[in-house]
Amino acid sequence: MKIRIFSLFPEMFEGPLTASLLGKACDKGILSIEVVNFRDYALDKHRHVDDTPYGGGQGMVLMPQPLVDALEDHAPTSANSEVILLSPQGKPFSQADAVRLSKREDLAFVCGHYEGFDERIRHFVDSEYSIGDYVLTGGELPAMVMIDTIARLIPGVIKEQASYEEDSFFQGLLEYPQYTKPRDYRGMEVPEVLLSGHHANIRRWQKKEALRRTWQRRPDLLADYPFSPEEEALFQEVQAEEGLSK
Repeated sequence: MKIRIFSLFPEMFEGPLTASLLGKACDKGILSIEVVNFRDYALDKHRHVDDTPYGGGQGMVLMPQPLVDALEDHAPTSANSEVILLSPQGKPFSQADAVRLSKREDLAFVCGHYEGFDERIRHFVDSEYSIGDYVLTGGELPAMVMIDTIARLIPGVIKEQASYEEDSFFQGLLEYPQYTKPRDYRGMEVPEVLLSGHHANIRRWQKKEALRRTWQRRPDLLADYPFSPEEEALFQEVQAEEGLSK
């Protein structure tokens, strides 16, 4: 996958995108990341990319020309591409979106800054995403979040597909509790079933505890969750044990 990032602060991406799994994916040639500073496309000697808004208002607004020129100069070459604008007005980003975008060959992320951007910039992007209902200084951190979420789903980035298929949200539930050595830590013991070696019982416990944790912490996720008959029975057990009702 080819990823292009359009930002006024390319230095923000130097560490996060060259470390850990993303760095290894780039080294293997699975992933290619390019950061474009669209200030380089400003036309005046002071390299202005923003100006005061028509009609008045607070702050400065990004002008369309530098960013659009940068986008056109670095336009994705693949038909299977998408240009994404990071904006608090965008669609809330989800794991389902990450799965869809991970199948693209070419992604471009447009990072806004300052008070906002000229509305006409929206005519040059394909989609618009937000990572949450809060305000950030710019689109750089949301771009990093989305890239990390998407890239780990690309074949070869993570060795075992099962490693991410059991993550929270991937199957619509939060992940079940996990344990490692020691068996007893300050009186807190690993559940006996995990030490039994009985794979069917372990799998059943994991599914049940995923349902329990989701119900306790994110019950909204269960509203449209497609329960299997086994999960329905396990959830009824959870309800009985917790004294809760669905």
